[in-house]
Amino acid sequence: MQNTLIMKFGGTSVGSADALKNCTQIIRDAKKDWNRVVVVTSAMSGVTNLLLDSAASASHGKVDSLSETEATLREKHFAVAAALIKDESLREQTKAEIDTLIQSLVDLCKAIAVLGEASPRAMDAVVSLGERMSVRLLEAVVNDAGIKAQAIESTEFIVTNANYQNAHPDFKVTTEKTRGILNPLMDAGIVPITTGFIGATPEGAITTLGRGGSDYSAAIIGAVLPADNVWIWTDVDGVMTADPRIVKEAQTLPEISYNEIAELAYYGAKVLHPKTIRPVLDAGIGLRICNTFNPSHPGTRLIASIKSNGKVNGKVIKAVTAIRKQRLVTIEGRGMLGVPGVAARAFGAVASTGTSVPLITQASSEQSICFAVPSELAPTVLSALEKTFSNEIADDDIDRAWATDDVSIITVVGAGMRHTPGVSGRVFTKLGNHDVNVLAIAQGSSEVSISFVVEAADTDNAVKALHELIVS
Repeated sequence: MQNTLIMKFGGTSVGSADALKNCTQIIRDAKKDWNRVVVVTSAMSGVTNLLLDSAASASHGKVDSLSETEATLREKHFAVAAALIKDESLREQTKAEIDTLIQSLVDLCKAIAVLGEASPRAMDAVVSLGERMSVRLLEAVVNDAGIKAQAIESTEFIVTNANYQNAHPDFKVTTEKTRGILNPLMDAGIVPITTGFIGATPEGAITTLGRGGSDYSAAIIGAVLPADNVWIWTDVDGVMTADPRIVKEAQTLPEISYNEIAELAYYGAKVLHPKTIRPVLDAGIGLRICNTFNPSHPGTRLIASIKSNGKVNGKVIKAVTAIRKQRLVTIEGRGMLGVPGVAARAFGAVASTGTSVPLITQASSEQSICFAVPSELAPTVLSALEKTFSNEIADDDIDRAWATDDVSIITVVGAGMRHTPGVSGRVFTKLGNHDVNVLAIAQGSSEVSISFVVEAADTDNAVKALHELIVS
């Protein structure tokens, strides 16, 4: 038998009685092949948004919809308990524990309403409740099905800093605590079922790990135990060549390198958050993405690097992805020519607004700098730039800083592009043939991807056109 496996189930994988039945069978099957199994669970699908909405309403003093939220949360969790937990005392105990957590939500929201604001710490306390309910439900379902399991909140062993809403783990302390708590359970033949997405400060205050947090939790646990494999169970058959909602012919990639998936994740593919990949890569652990609703499908394996030329089945480009709702911000002016530090000051201004920049392009003449930001942050970024460069604008050294209407960033990914001449030519010829106008271009030094900007209306057309290069 193989040794240690971490399995993470996403929100849709634990979102209904049928889904949880699938999870239970997947855990049962894994126990046949692996000595030691740890399960990481997300909140049930829809719950996190419900919690966030409750906290947002409370921060505006509105608590009248709380009873409706309470009812929805009870109905969602209790329906699964009724359907899958046959042991009456276990079922009632599980419902009581979940009810206590729902009551915590009510208390927290009332406190937020009194204060008139939700601090990042309060938001983490609210949003953690989804995973904390889910872990109790899954533990009871799995135990009722005859598999020995124990729920344990990851706040017990994932120790983070106090950067609420995007906390960073202290790997040294986390390693000691994770091994100390999970190993004895697994040695006793018990499956630990733990919460994704959350950790705690050394003082015990609950924190969350930011976007993609449950995947990140699984990667952290996998890295520190260490495990042999981490499997991420989701609702798709692994990493696709494109968004199947745009391209009906999209296919599952049997394997993909860490570099490639990092580019895909960064540029909008919702499969794995980039920071998830790091602990697993550093620890040299196998990572696989599988479909809870199609468990016999092999999914996608992540591998350290693709063979020398990077081609798979003779294809250079592996996948194409799009990030929508971006705007291109341009700073331009002939007075910028040869003036050192303009770019540094520009990105300092952007950083001061807490905005992440997914794409940058600068003309070699240095008369303009152009970069993308999320649409909703563009006005904030522009006012920060105008403030930073107010003297240069007044002196006409900089003509203006301005933003386009909504655009999309399209990225083609494939490690084989590094070794294949003419890929860019084929990409832009294909776009030209489909009447797609390219507004800006950037190629990363990793040479695993080429990104470019198109008008919002051209997004689907561009993705479909470039997907033809994969399947042709």
